[in-house]
Amino acid sequence: MKYIRNILAALRKADRDYSLIDSGDKILVGLSGGKDSLSLLRALSVYGKFANKTFMVKPVFLDLGFGNADIEGLKRYCASLGYELYVSDSRFVYDVLKAHQGKKSHIPCSICSRMKKAAMNRIARDIGYNKVAFAHHNDDAVETLFMNMIHGARVATFEPKMYLEKAGITFIRPLIYCRESDLRGLAIEEQLPVLASKCPANGNTEREWTKEFLAQIYSSHPEARDNFRSMLFNYRSFQLYFNDLELESEDDHSYALKPLLSPDQMRDSSFAHIKKRAGEEDFLILHNHQKVGEIAFRHLSNHRIEIFHPLGEQRALVIAIKEIVQRISREINPATFVLVGGNAKIKIEAGFAKKAEPGSVGEHYIRKISQ
Repeated sequence: MKYIRNILAALRKADRDYSLIDSGDKILVGLSGGKDSLSLLRALSVYGKFANKTFMVKPVFLDLGFGNADIEGLKRYCASLGYELYVSDSRFVYDVLKAHQGKKSHIPCSICSRMKKAAMNRIARDIGYNKVAFAHHNDDAVETLFMNMIHGARVATFEPKMYLEKAGITFIRPLIYCRESDLRGLAIEEQLPVLASKCPANGNTEREWTKEFLAQIYSSHPEARDNFRSMLFNYRSFQLYFNDLELESEDDHSYALKPLLSPDQMRDSSFAHIKKRAGEEDFLILHNHQKVGEIAFRHLSNHRIEIFHPLGEQRALVIAIKEIVQRISREINPATFVLVGGNAKIKIEAGFAKKAEPGSVGEHYIRKISQ
């Protein structure tokens, strides 16, 4: 009982901190047959009995075409918890992955991940479910952080909750506070019907390398495991060059943009009452370190960005919009920005025009197209 108690305590805390589950929710659970997804289904089956919330759960197995999986054990286990396993024929996924593999040593994991999410999203829409739950845990989050730093030049990991506006579906990760060791212990303690992975890249991925790399750190510095775990939620100790983004586009350096990176910070803003959309980045606008406004943006496509939620002093908003446009158009050239605020939509075209001088990066331009 030790492991299920630990998992339930972590799930309850995650639900409280991020409002993952509401009464009336209909939640699809991606069930791969691994220890993590089986533990998530088990935990949700118990959590529903004492959470003072009424919600529905449906486990879904995606047949990705990796090989014949014996899922009869999964069906029996789901039935023992009072659920019927939904099996989706998604074998086309493997064909797509092989087409993208080319000369690489294994199929592309990032494309596979996106396709699995898209498949779950489609099923949720088809059968009228509003949330999709994945079994990513805290160790996964730390590994993803290191993978993004090493391979993507980003200090980032996945979010506990993400709302997909176009689909009207919310992705949640109820095990975000859970330790992998507790999930492993539960699988052994309750003899969960764990299936061997059929993925052809299993054991030969960057995630496996990162897991081994972190294991070496934990071996020589055991305290690092808890420190890395705490680091993801320790906003007040997050100090990088861009904690407050001094506005480069203005001579008046008393203004700054502050990224909102934690629930604690959001509680002091109106963003706390708005569902966050996929790819959304939220900011406070500061003047002499005091909040004078709020603003957000998200990428609609490769060259189209929406700037929205402009609140606060007029001068602060003008400065912040100009800064966002200039920063993004350095990397995306040309770019079209759609500014949404009040009763108007303004389209702005921006980019860097080339100069004739050798080695010159050109001049930045901003041109309003229409209102």
